[in-house]
Amino acid sequence: MSSYHTPGVYIQEVSTGAKPINQVGMGTAGFIGIAPDKKALVNQAVVCQNKSEFYRKFSSKDSVDTPLSLAVACFFDNGGARCFIVNIGDGPIAGKPGERTGIGCFEPYDEIAMIAAPGYSDLATHQTLIAYCESLKNCIAILDAPQKASVPEIAVLTKVAKIKAGAGGESSEDAKAGPALRPPNSSYAAFYFPWVLIKSPLTPDKIVSAPPSGFMAGIYARTDAKRGVHKAPANEAVINALGLEYEISNSEQETLNDAGVNCIRYFSSSGFRVWGARTLDLGEWKYVNVRRLFIMIEESIARSTQWVVFEPNDEFLWKAVVRDVSAFLKLLWRDGALQGSTPEQAFFVKCDAETNPAEVIDAGRLEIEIGIAPVKPAEFIVFRIGQWSGGTTVETEAAAE
Repeated sequence: MSSYHTPGVYIQEVSTGAKPINQVGMGTAGFIGIAPDKKALVNQAVVCQNKSEFYRKFSSKDSVDTPLSLAVACFFDNGGARCFIVNIGDGPIAGKPGERTGIGCFEPYDEIAMIAAPGYSDLATHQTLIAYCESLKNCIAILDAPQKASVPEIAVLTKVAKIKAGAGGESSEDAKAGPALRPPNSSYAAFYFPWVLIKSPLTPDKIVSAPPSGFMAGIYARTDAKRGVHKAPANEAVINALGLEYEISNSEQETLNDAGVNCIRYFSSSGFRVWGARTLDLGEWKYVNVRRLFIMIEESIARSTQWVVFEPNDEFLWKAVVRDVSAFLKLLWRDGALQGSTPEQAFFVKCDAETNPAEVIDAGRLEIEIGIAPVKPAEFIVFRIGQWSGGTTVETEAAAE
């Protein structure tokens, strides 16, 4: 407390009490696989901020392309700016029990918002990536379809793989079907098909096939930067694509899209485009942008409300939390991330005596209820065309299903 003895005007700086919630970034990727130099920095999560840095750290004079190096190159070409690389050398993706190896190398880095194992299309790897994302709930897995999928395998791609409960391996039926099976259901994973033809980064006069996960991670990051995480990463250009391993027809995509298989296609009018934005959930969480929006919101609130821990759990704290969270969600609504013509239609935040009765307070908990109405992509655009006496009329409607 200041003491005043001389008459006059005194100025003090005081805190307003507001604790703004900062939006976390969602553009950092984690790639795991075999590097061009398989002995380089094995089982270490290494940050790379451009292609040159990656090749300097993970390739040697006589190195050749690997799915990992191709994916990293495509990530940066398509808008990515920062990623973590784990070179497993000759080790497994899942790592070794009791050791921080393989995918476990990513665990200390909560900024990683998407992970991929470029080129791996087997069920065991897909299940490992999905389980990792579902356990942490702060990232999404970008999964690759097999490289050489053909017309008969289109039907196989729509069959959902089932893992034996508690076994951690493939069922005998799934094992017979081969690696072309669509991965198990999960809202924390997205599956892309087919592979994309590009110029080799290490041998520019050679055309090679690159896994789609690298392109998609870059497109996720690019879309976030240009439009926001709420924008579906679809109908976006696939930069540096020269061709596709398989040209998908409209009828084939009807089947694939319904099964949650996102396609990359070529259109004569717009070039190579991502033509799907679904997770592997197909239910309430079937859109990639909705899942990623919720991850961003949850992580932003969790990280920016750490100051609440050990504060007196009373009405003053409840009002402060409601104020800060509401201000954050209102900004998202203004940016177009939430539905509704008013903030009241877009979200609600409740933290009071009803959500925090005496037994909850005695248990040392503070409980907040948050409801959010996310925007969803206009996936199907329908033009209704009819004739009338004065000419032709066109009515347009958009529906997201």
